[in-house]
Amino acid sequence: MQSRFRSDRRLTVRMTVTLFLLGLLYVAFVAALIALLKSWVLVVVIAALALGAQYWFSDRIALYAMHGRIVEREEYPQLHGVVDRLCAVADMPKPLVAVSELDMPNAFATGRNPDHAVLCVTTGLLRRLEPDELEGVLAHELSHVAHKDVAVITVASFLGVIAGLVVRFAFYSELFGGRGRKDQNTIVVLGAVMGISALVYAISFVLIRALSRYRELAADRAAAHLTGRPSALASALTKVTGDIARIPTKDLRTAQAFNAFYFTPAFGAEPGISRFFSTHPTLEQRLEQLARISAELGEAAAPGKAG
Repeated sequence: MQSRFRSDRRLTVRMTVTLFLLGLLYVAFVAALIALLKSWVLVVVIAALALGAQYWFSDRIALYAMHGRIVEREEYPQLHGVVDRLCAVADMPKPLVAVSELDMPNAFATGRNPDHAVLCVTTGLLRRLEPDELEGVLAHELSHVAHKDVAVITVASFLGVIAGLVVRFAFYSELFGGRGRKDQNTIVVLGAVMGISALVYAISFVLIRALSRYRELAADRAAAHLTGRPSALASALTKVTGDIARIPTKDLRTAQAFNAFYFTPAFGAEPGISRFFSTHPTLEQRLEQLARISAELGEAAAPGKAG
């Protein structure tokens, strides 16, 4: 079922190209491992299990890691009310609604498709945002579900996980010498496996980060057009980014592993070359885009007006 979120062909093309390139990389990676380890069954089983776990259980893993729990309407009636209204306007299934008892203001959506999705917000976000700002953030997250880019990012990121698992396996498996005994061939194989794994991780890292940055801009655009209030989303972005900067660094590092799924990253995108490795565009890029949309919609005539 097609939602009423504005479709984004450029996002679709980028997701398709990224999955295609990662698919080629994955095939080459598996072929290289089979040639080196001489055990295709082991390689295929590990790859299949990792992909299956990420695809089918990504929502539970993310919720568990962020201490989120599913909440009913009786507990958070206003939150459910906003999600109900947005889903009705967007003509899409309502996801499960979850709340994480974290002071860090943020939100994320996860799940393999619109019928199996979870929308989670932190209590820190609920305390800080006005109703129209919260609506903008939730619309942003729902657009990720509607565009199916949550599932794409989940599937795409599994290759890097596999590469990391192989490196660990190379250290601990008895295939590499067992009981501390290593010959020259074993050392060569170990080095080759680790080198290939590191290369695969690096390539997948760059591809996923590029897709992640674009999908955030696409979600901002879709949310702004659905709600008709890009200024409210811009206000939420500014407020959340500023408040995250005041959260203790040790608390942010816990959340950093899930940056790609967040409304705003635990650590913001810095100017310069480092921004090419960020999961999100800079705040300036996002605000500039929302300002353009606001001008297109003529929003200045009714700033901040609730719908």
